[in-house]
Amino acid sequence: MPKMVLDAIDRRILAALQRDGRLTNVQLAEEVGLSPSPCLRRVRLLEEAGVIGGYRATLDRAELGLGLTVFVGVKVVRHDESGAAAFRGAVRLLPSVVACHLVSGESDFLLQVVVPDLAAYERLLLDTLMRLPGVSDIRSNFAIQTVKAEGPLPLDHL
Repeated sequence: MPKMVLDAIDRRILAALQRDGRLTNVQLAEEVGLSPSPCLRRVRLLEEAGVIGGYRATLDRAELGLGLTVFVGVKVVRHDESGAAAFRGAVRLLPSVVACHLVSGESDFLLQVVVPDLAAYERLLLDTLMRLPGVSDIRSNFAIQTVKAEGPLPLDHL
């Protein structure tokens, strides 16, 4: 549950900004049925509460030459806090790792890696990933096709 209680207007603001983060305040206010001043106040409150964590452009990976996405399952040797903290800290510094999740199941962590090609992934795997603190096993799954990319969060149940 969110820390902040969201009403229908807040949800409409969030949905609109997820669709287009470049909306001007006037456009956003019109879309959600508010005048510009109250709309801006609500957006600022959502930002201050951390509900809106930032704004960014969505880039086309293939157009940028980043055509290979790999989901990497990583097992670590020890599950103590210092070992996990060292692993998490090292992963945060890797630009090719665009997401990292602590998971249950066969792996301890699931990484999403984006690289130009198989040769680049091989270098990352051998020179970096296998040398991360505490790594005992790595399993790579290559994305063949993206059926649905990361999209807007579902707000209809809030």
